[in-house]
Amino acid sequence: MQPEAAMRPLKIAILAMGGEGGGVLVDWIVQTAERQGLHAQSTSVPGVAQRTGATIYYVEILPLIRGTVETPIFALMPTPGDVDVVIASELMEAARAVQRGLVTPDRTLLIASSHRVYALQEKMAMGDGRMDSSAFRAQCERASRQLVLQDFAAVAEKAGSVISASLFGALAAAALPGLPRDMCEEAIREGGVGVAPSLKAFAAGFLAGTDARSEDGEARPSGLIRVDPRLACLAQRIERNYSPSTHAMLHAGIAKTSDYQSTDYAKLYLDKMDEVHRLEAARGDGSFRLTNDVARHLALWMSFEDLPRVAELKIRKSRFERVRQEIGAAPGQVVRINEYFHPRLEEIADTLPPALGRFVLRSRLVNSLLGPLTRNGRVVRSSSLVGFLVLYGVSRFKAVRKYSLRYRHEMSEISDWLGRIASAASHDYDLACEIAQCQRLIKGYSDTHARGMRNFKSIMSVIAQLPAVDAASRLKQLREAALADEGGTALEAVMKSMAPGDSSRDFGQVQARSLA
Repeated sequence: MQPEAAMRPLKIAILAMGGEGGGVLVDWIVQTAERQGLHAQSTSVPGVAQRTGATIYYVEILPLIRGTVETPIFALMPTPGDVDVVIASELMEAARAVQRGLVTPDRTLLIASSHRVYALQEKMAMGDGRMDSSAFRAQCERASRQLVLQDFAAVAEKAGSVISASLFGALAAAALPGLPRDMCEEAIREGGVGVAPSLKAFAAGFLAGTDARSEDGEARPSGLIRVDPRLACLAQRIERNYSPSTHAMLHAGIAKTSDYQSTDYAKLYLDKMDEVHRLEAARGDGSFRLTNDVARHLALWMSFEDLPRVAELKIRKSRFERVRQEIGAAPGQVVRINEYFHPRLEEIADTLPPALGRFVLRSRLVNSLLGPLTRNGRVVRSSSLVGFLVLYGVSRFKAVRKYSLRYRHEMSEISDWLGRIASAASHDYDLACEIAQCQRLIKGYSDTHARGMRNFKSIMSVIAQLPAVDAASRLKQLREAALADEGGTALEAVMKSMAPGDSSRDFGQVQARSLA
């Protein structure tokens, strides 16, 4: 008679998304068990409503040799509260497993990758729509008996394989019945495809899995900030003149603006930050919150997306390499990349000198000639010679960007924004910080940029009307409302609630001025 514990199968639930090799991982687990003569069964329920189609795989293994017991009847789906091991290929999937009740503190070993694949709702948000990863980690830690949380995607990538191999290694590190390391490796060899990189990723995952301590998933500070040699003088200026708590943000700012345009442009960025820093010294509360907020958002605004910038990013070597890596292209395999563009006439005029750009926008003849050509989007194959040269030619307009209509307009708006921050800081430091964060509304290009700028101007125009006692909190409420939807409906509703008497009329006037 077998002990009752031995008669209970090992129950493993795997949550993986499309393209991550979840099915392969299940096959390896089943093959490992069956090679030892054990009973094993796997099922799967594909999902189509998640990011790339999240699938729940379920495996049961009875760690007894066939013939020594009657053929068992296995379950087809995991039951909440009755799962021994949950493997999640991404942090949110781990949290979903907890939410479903598959992870329990008295029983479940949770093996999860700490990286994120953002959901569509997170990407679509006008502001920072990302979920709080720290909350996911805390939830997983509380809910599980033991948590093995590492960036298994990075582990696999470094080995030149996919995440299923590194997760398999972490599972083997748990030393569960029926899954010894040598037999797991043999199952990979039997697969016959990508054996060497899979074994390498397996070994790295095994090593990472032996450390069962939960890691926070965030990048560790190295203690030293790497600086482009061309920016050494600006970096020294930062180290010399600014508080250490602002160094990281400022270094990121000069790196971004120099990459966007030139070293001189990064110097212009730092010149503007010097004014903010002087303001901080005179009016700040010692936290340097305003300097950090402006440093971040000024760099983003000065790196506004225009046609040359978009074209430049599309043809960078690093982007071609990333695309090949993401789709798992083999060396020598041909990859074709089609880019979709829909530049409006306004974007074309923005790249021209101010006088010529305004003429193009106002001329009915030009609009009638060029309008039909810009009404629909265009597909450009950046991986072809012709497509690459077209994008390269557009990107070269970067050299004359400082003389364009768009540049003049953006610099004017930036100066006005910085002026509002300086004015607010003289009497309300918190309000100045909130004004700095309103730059979050401005992003992208074409219609996206136009909508964000419209909402930004709407909010800026009513700052003077906010009650002094809680102006900062009111402004934050307006900004969050503007980030809630693209059409401005939520913003209009908040404006009405703040000024019930005539806010509807005022908001209509503000919107009209913003569109003008």
